[in-house]
Amino acid sequence: MDKPLFEKVLVANRGEIALRIMKTLRKMGITSVAIYSEADTNSEHVQYADEAYYIGNSPATESYLSIKNIVSAIRVSGATAVHPGYGFLAENANFANSLKREGITLIGPSAKVIKQMGDKIEAKKIAIESGVTTVPGYMGIIHSPEQAIEIAQGIGFPVIIKAAAGGGGRGMRVVNNEKEMEKAY
Repeated sequence: MDKPLFEKVLVANRGEIALRIMKTLRKMGITSVAIYSEADTNSEHVQYADEAYYIGNSPATESYLSIKNIVSAIRVSGATAVHPGYGFLAENANFANSLKREGITLIGPSAKVIKQMGDKIEAKKIAIESGVTTVPGYMGIIHSPEQAIEIAQGIGFPVIIKAAAGGGGRGMRVVNNEKEMEKAY
């Protein structure tokens, strides 16, 4: 078997997603490092990992979303790469930049790509320029419910309106007819 690309990977996540990543790392002969909050002290991902480091109190803002605390755990552990899983900091350009400054490899997209894909209008433009088939929609800022209705009439109801930024389905509203548009907008 070839030598793995990394000897030690910190998994910047928790629960089932962290456990799945760690099981894969183990199969690859790579040391896994867990991080955990106060609430996760006895969690399965912490018990399964080769090493585990406490990163803060239970609120995610004080632990799994704390770039400072996670970077500190990376330094202490000696991990040379970080797998973010999904959610938490997986789509955070500041986290990607922090790791780059530390000389740590992010197993995921660069900060530039995270920023591009975080803006849904920019992401759709990139997809179209790359020849990817996209769902019909409007490529710009919609300034009023009336404008949204006009656009939706051209596309055909139902439509989904979506904030340009954000992820995980936040800011998405299904609109079945003109009456629903003002509330959804």
